[in-house]
Amino acid sequence: MMDGHEPRPMTGILWMLVTGLCFVAVTALVKSMGPSMPPAQSAFLRYVLGMVFLIPMLGDVRRANLTPRQWRLFTFRGLFHAGGVALWFYSMTRIPIAEVTAINYLAPVFVSVGAAIFLGERLAARRIFAVVIALVGAAVILRPGFREVANGHIAMLLAAIVFSGSYLLAKIMTDEVKPTVVVFMLTIFVSIGLAPLAALDWVTPTWGQIGVLACVAVFAQAGHYTMTLAFAAAPVTVTQPITFLQLVWATLLGLLVFNEPVDIWVVLGGVLILASVTFITFREAQLKRRPITPPINATKM
Repeated sequence: MMDGHEPRPMTGILWMLVTGLCFVAVTALVKSMGPSMPPAQSAFLRYVLGMVFLIPMLGDVRRANLTPRQWRLFTFRGLFHAGGVALWFYSMTRIPIAEVTAINYLAPVFVSVGAAIFLGERLAARRIFAVVIALVGAAVILRPGFREVANGHIAMLLAAIVFSGSYLLAKIMTDEVKPTVVVFMLTIFVSIGLAPLAALDWVTPTWGQIGVLACVAVFAQAGHYTMTLAFAAAPVTVTQPITFLQLVWATLLGLLVFNEPVDIWVVLGGVLILASVTFITFREAQLKRRPITPPINATKM
């Protein structure tokens, strides 16, 4: 929440509801394309089409005077995120929407663990317990030994891990440069990272596919903007639990639009993971320290 502004919880909640709808729209659009286009190419075109939103940021980038070290960190982050985005696009065409959404909830948990390993954050007993609960939630979703764990599940788990690495690098960079510079560099380097993967298995896109991916770029950008408005209006501890509705909407979307049956175990696992993330977020607020654990949607772009 911005300093000097009174908290407006209901406004924050409403903006977070809009954020969830934007990201569910992204999910629905990508799912509607199916496997007709290779995942890396879909992700590449989504970022290239989204470059129009970078134009207002050019001035901040020119004034940033980035150091060689910052260029290296932005490069590494772009490569991490490119891999995560490609894995996410792959998962979306291989497993149900609700499962992708629920497994994605793990990303903030991995960020919490990564912060302890790489940033020197203290991993207290309560946080360890919360991480264990999240991993139990993942086991409930995947149920290895009781059903087949598909390639899409493995890809989504890897995506959550890779996104957490991208977010940790973003935390470092936001201490040094403006957020607009971080967003600009992410888009550029993710596009560069995805380009060779897209070229390896390029399929000439139709105008319809380009239109869908353009809409994906618009909804993704809108989702991150409304999420920023939500955080400006209310603390993350207020808005974080609202992200549970994203799983509800994803489950309904899968059922009503894509004929995917409701799996109560996926919902239960998602609730466990979300409860873990919410607990960690509340603990950071109680300890009054600078938060490390990101909002659930913050690891996606």
